Amino acid sequence: MAIFVIIDRLQETPCKRKRKTPSSSGFEISKRARIGATLQLLVLGVKAKMFAKKRYAEKVTTKKTLAVHAESSSRRKVDDKVLSNTIKQKRKEKAGKWEVPLPKVRPVAEEEMFKVIQSGKSKTKQWKRMVTKATFVGPGFTRKLPKYERFLRPTGLRFTKANVTHPKLKCTFNLNIIGIKKIPNGPMFTALGVITRGTIIEVNVSELGLVTHGGKVVWGTYAQVTNDPENDGCINAVLLV
Repeated sequence: MAIFVIIDRLQETPCKRKRKTPSSSGFEISKRARIGATLQLLVLGVKAKMFAKKRYAEKVTTKKTLAVHAESSSRRKVDDKVLSNTIKQKRKEKAGKWEVPLPKVRPVAEEEMFKVIQSGKSKTKQWKRMVTKATFVGPGFTRKLPKYERFLRPTGLRFTKANVTHPKLKCTFNLNIIGIKKIPNGPMFTALGVITRGTIIEVNVSELGLVTHGGKVVWGTYAQVTNDPENDGCINAVLLV
């Protein structure tokens, strides 16, 4: 049996032997310690005592290291739990910021939103639509050619400013509209810039001097439209703070 063990040992590559040496060193040291403890008085004498003392110190160091690792892992679990709770709290706070003044808004049908426009002299071509609600277009807006224009947004229903009320200051400011964040009726109306009751718009509040908790100046923030602009001729909104 010993001959086969020696042959297997010789057939191992140097890399394999090098890799197996650290893992088997602990067993060899433990075996030497047991033999030394057994033959302490008979054979090894003082050397056995010295070896046992050294081995005891190594075991104490190993146990302390394992205890430190266990403590760090448990502390990491606690830190992960605290971090998870912090993230959840921030998510709740972020969701709370979107508590709008008008949580439920009446949906607007497409027949009410658009008016069919005949194109050309033919009565069969009715693929153009005129928006009957208030809209917003950017400062660099340019109309398409009549041949390619699909949706018509009348100039009289285009708005660039809104009367925004700050809920905490109880003051109303006439602010410029930066863009349309979301309209409850759908993404197509959001892309067209349609403004109806309940629409979330982005307004320029740089003139108000609002700052964040970190001390940064707020340039734009969101507000919700609370009236029907096409009926009132103006946009009234409440700032979301």
